[in-house]
Amino acid sequence: MESKVTQAKEKKEQLFMQSKHGANRISAETQKQSDAFAADYMAFLNASKTEREAAKNAAALLEEKGFVPFTPDMKLQAGDKIYVNNRGKAIIAAVIGTAPITEGVRLCAAHIDSPRLDMKQNPLYEDHELAMFKTHYYGGIKKYQWTTIPLSLHGVIVKADGTSVEVNIGEDAGDPVFCVTDLLPHLAPQQMKRPATEIVRGEELNLLVGSMPFNKDEESEQVKLNILNILHEKYGITETDFLSAELEAVPAFPVRELGFDRSMIGGYGHDDRVCAYPALRALLDCEKPVHTAVTILTDKEETGSDGNTGLCSSYLPYFLEDLADCFGAKGRHVMHASQCLSADVNAAFDPTFPDVMEQKNCAYLNHGVCVTKFTGARGKSGTSDASAEFVGTIRRVLDDGDVVWQTGELGKVDAGGGGTVAAYIANLDIDTIDVGVPVLSMHAPFEVVSKLDVFMTYRAFCTFIAS
Repeated sequence: MESKVTQAKEKKEQLFMQSKHGANRISAETQKQSDAFAADYMAFLNASKTEREAAKNAAALLEEKGFVPFTPDMKLQAGDKIYVNNRGKAIIAAVIGTAPITEGVRLCAAHIDSPRLDMKQNPLYEDHELAMFKTHYYGGIKKYQWTTIPLSLHGVIVKADGTSVEVNIGEDAGDPVFCVTDLLPHLAPQQMKRPATEIVRGEELNLLVGSMPFNKDEESEQVKLNILNILHEKYGITETDFLSAELEAVPAFPVRELGFDRSMIGGYGHDDRVCAYPALRALLDCEKPVHTAVTILTDKEETGSDGNTGLCSSYLPYFLEDLADCFGAKGRHVMHASQCLSADVNAAFDPTFPDVMEQKNCAYLNHGVCVTKFTGARGKSGTSDASAEFVGTIRRVLDDGDVVWQTGELGKVDAGGGGTVAAYIANLDIDTIDVGVPVLSMHAPFEVVSKLDVFMTYRAFCTFIAS
């Protein structure tokens, strides 16, 4: 009897798929590396709360590592490091490999935009002696989550004479912050009867920016005048300059370690900078790969990837075509032979809300980087759905690199769904699959990830680049 039990146990270990907590699968040294990497990531995230800031900081790190701006017809050889800054909002960087470019490139593509509140083009108004900014939310958010939290203001204002000024108010200890107000519970019975999507409506996401008049005159709109005067003294702008401004309200609080054991990271912008930074670091740490390694940090994913800094545009294929031209090759041949990890997050299982997840096919915190074969909604609408052959290739790459990884879908069938940039890259005839970090409270002002998962995502990119 005992031998049969032992035999069954051995067979289960041989045949069953077993997902274990990552801490039981890594060494003490790997744990130290994970913690150190998390500290670097947190510093990057604190300094990169908008796509412009992320692109600027990424470009600075690239240049420190010897990357130079790419121009068509450059004479390139193995080990050369190049990058393109697309309008200050998106970055493509590459390290030239030793293999012929016709063998394809290894792409890692992440996005650096995150849900936020954008200021309207004519935002400033006064109402009952309070100064407010009108906003238009960006990306998929639960609007009520953006009330009564401290917000900072980031962006750029282009003045009438063509000069521009950068804005960053609310991050330093001595800075003021801003907020969207909400009703007190005592007066909110009617508000609480609204559907959840309308508890706070889009036109109610008004940013409180001031309350003091310019002086004691009886002139109307004294508070608005005072705010404009403060902005004129600080930035030299007038109200019409808002017409050519991009101002974003984002959470003002810093990224923090989370939990008694400090095993997690809580903060704004994990989606998708938690994949963008590991993809960038993997390229920065790459010296002379076999296949040319390319990292893309793109914009506009949260609104559908349209626009000339989003991956529905042609800036990626143009870059690959120009790169192919440098070696006398055709861009379409390079793309056909290429492979891509679409570096985007997936939803982590939340035991408080288990009903939306199919627990045999979802991602868990601390179980490593998540490989997502397909995304989309309903009948896989809007997904590229990686082939079995390419999934098999990625399995071998991750296993050979000693990467802790798992698979997952974005919730139950028909429970909702979402998309990534994978489909737009796959449409270029490039084998593509989603790989990224599981996230709790995705798209909230305060998202949560595991340090171990972040490090394993970095290791996955390093292994893929080296493959």
